[in-house]
Amino acid sequence: MLKFLGIRDFVIVASLELDFSAGFTALTGETGAGKSILIDALSLALGERGDASMVRSGCERAEISAEFDTGALPQLEAWLREQELEGDDGVCLMRRVLDAGGRSRGFINGRSATLQQMREAGEQLLDIHGQHAHQSLLRQDAQRDLLDSHAGLQAEAERVAGSFKAWQVLHRRRMQLEQNAEAVAAERELLAFQRRELETLNFVPAEWESLQADHARLSHAASLLETAQFGVEVLSEADTACLAQLNALTVRLQAGLEFDSGLQDTLTMLVSAQNELQEAVYALRHYQQKLDADPQRLREQERRMADVVEASRKYRAAPEHLPQVLEGFVTRLDELGGSADLEELARQDEVARADYLSDAKKLSAARAKAAQKLSEEISVAMQTLAMQGGQFAVQLTPLTDGNVHGMETVEFQVAANQGSPLRSLAKVASGGELSRISLAIQVAASRAATVPTLIFDEVDSGIGGGVAEIVGALLKQLGKRHQVMCVTHLPQVAAQADAQWQVSKAAQDGTTLSTIKALANDERIEEIARMLGGVTITATTRKHAAEMLGVAA
Repeated sequence: MLKFLGIRDFVIVASLELDFSAGFTALTGETGAGKSILIDALSLALGERGDASMVRSGCERAEISAEFDTGALPQLEAWLREQELEGDDGVCLMRRVLDAGGRSRGFINGRSATLQQMREAGEQLLDIHGQHAHQSLLRQDAQRDLLDSHAGLQAEAERVAGSFKAWQVLHRRRMQLEQNAEAVAAERELLAFQRRELETLNFVPAEWESLQADHARLSHAASLLETAQFGVEVLSEADTACLAQLNALTVRLQAGLEFDSGLQDTLTMLVSAQNELQEAVYALRHYQQKLDADPQRLREQERRMADVVEASRKYRAAPEHLPQVLEGFVTRLDELGGSADLEELARQDEVARADYLSDAKKLSAARAKAAQKLSEEISVAMQTLAMQGGQFAVQLTPLTDGNVHGMETVEFQVAANQGSPLRSLAKVASGGELSRISLAIQVAASRAATVPTLIFDEVDSGIGGGVAEIVGALLKQLGKRHQVMCVTHLPQVAAQADAQWQVSKAAQDGTTLSTIKALANDERIEEIARMLGGVTITATTRKHAAEMLGVAA
């Protein structure tokens, strides 16, 4: 139940702090006084989108705070704990701040919350029936949603939608494969050939560098052998070989050491050089023995390189990217599958269809039972709204193949007068009749509502007289089960309220501001007299207003 609402710098409201009670409360006032601002403020606090125009002119920000008693809402308490937004036991605080730049922030129990979280919490706290609700009720999707909501079938409807979508994904894939079976088979055959070709090539990126290096060495083997032999001769085998000359020099230096020890450093360096050159000779001879000058191996390497280059050119990829090309072929083959995959897909399609039909039939049976009950409730409500003999029916029309919403369409049909045929609600000509039927639907739906607070925003427009008095009585009766608030222009409705608030606006320091005031009994008489009599309020009008309040009490 809504306990408190604080509004600051919102539209034409400077500051309001309102305490709420149980029962039926009427909000009245002159046209344009700002009665719907209360509804708009609550909507903003519960996650509806806002914009900078909602901030009172000249102010930096608007702020809306609402306190709800959640003692009778264990599901909401559990949801708050799950979202880590819990507060004091039995209390939920909703707060929304909107700045002049259009940016907004939301808080639940003092913790930052997203608009989606605020909306989810708000759906369990409060339900608003707008004055144009009958317009949305003309749409079949709104009618279906209302029936499911009234019967508590939202979870079943979501399950049907999920199983239908899952079935359709499989069904479309199966149809696509079957319709393109020939093309798919041709593509599969080509991919299999290409896969075999690259797998036979058995090429890895590291091989390409090795092939190039081996080919360069083998193609220049004769020149490399000649170079190695030349090196051996220069260093060791020629008559004037470096090592022989060096040996002769070291012998003479060793002899010279007897006369001058200063030659020791030079001798040490020459001995080291002699050892290095000897190692070089050994290395060149080993290289000669190891170097393969086999022409046959060279031809094999050239053929291997040619095969790789041909595949690279054929598949338009650099040699080092050929493994990725092969991987792509394998992936695509897996996607296409084979005939066995098509058979398995057909089996999955049938299973998914059976699951959908099972869920949809259960939903259809529940809808049929709920449709009969809702039809009876609204037909009874119509009799009380000066539509004696009128009849309401929820028509369920079967669909051969079903759709995402189930195996039937939902249509509200009505006969406004006794003996008249049932026709689609969308074809009811009289605006007054449509308003009354809409109100009957909303009252019937509200009886099943699980939210504790119901707000009606001028849903009684288009009616008057005795019907208005009946509407007031319906709302008063509804107020025994829920906290009910109604914005109204009708004195007959306002007189039935347990409490009445007057909304007015006046200029203060050159600025027009809206205020809300709870009315005492004598003030209620004056307000209802105004609603009855207009500009001039007479003693007779006041007497009539007092009588209306007395009868309602």
